[in-house]
Amino acid sequence: MINLNGVNQLYGGTQILWDLDLQIAKGSCTCIMGRNGVGKTTLLKCLMGLLPVTSGKLLLDGDDFTRKTAESRAHNGIGYVPQGRDIFPLLTVEENLRVGLGARPDKAKEIPGRIFELFPVLNEMMHRRGGDLSGGQQQQLAIGRALVIDPKVLILDEPNEGIQPNIVKQIGDVITKLNEEENMTVILVEQKLGFARRVGKDFRLMEKGRVVASGPMTDLSDELIAKHLAV
Repeated sequence: MINLNGVNQLYGGTQILWDLDLQIAKGSCTCIMGRNGVGKTTLLKCLMGLLPVTSGKLLLDGDDFTRKTAESRAHNGIGYVPQGRDIFPLLTVEENLRVGLGARPDKAKEIPGRIFELFPVLNEMMHRRGGDLSGGQQQQLAIGRALVIDPKVLILDEPNEGIQPNIVKQIGDVITKLNEEENMTVILVEQKLGFARRVGKDFRLMEKGRVVASGPMTDLSDELIAKHLAV
């Protein structure tokens, strides 16, 4: 479904991604893992079109989207939840969710009911400002906003960072539901090994801007963890 071939990316004069190759199958839930500074967030931003690639090619369902804008990628069904959430703090929950409606191909005018089925708290807080929510509630809002566009691919950058354990469990349940019941392709950067093993079907390990190991989550061995994840 998603193929990156020989992708290089320079940021501020420093090269972050080096001839990176990556394949993500349709309907998979893939965890991008690695130590800090190996290029995980940069990779996600390149997928979403928030950072340009210097060279290489990105394909979505066989179509070249290397130079497409982030807006056009959203229209093509890529939803993105950035690290730190980036909700609009002065807008209400309802207004934050409505931001995504413009990217829906069916031009729907109402927030899909399934958002509130997945995250009931958002329905209860529709008229509260985003900045007044707790960190966990803001993360649910950020994921809900990405789901409003009815994405084929959902990209999440460390969705559990700074989140209380009960919300972490709920987010994991939602990811599993979207992936297994709705066949949504999920790509997430995740530092917590237990969470990655719980929700992920596949892993990709990064080192110095490259994918250096990949496979089904059951193949993520102690040897690989020690070599590429242990600090």
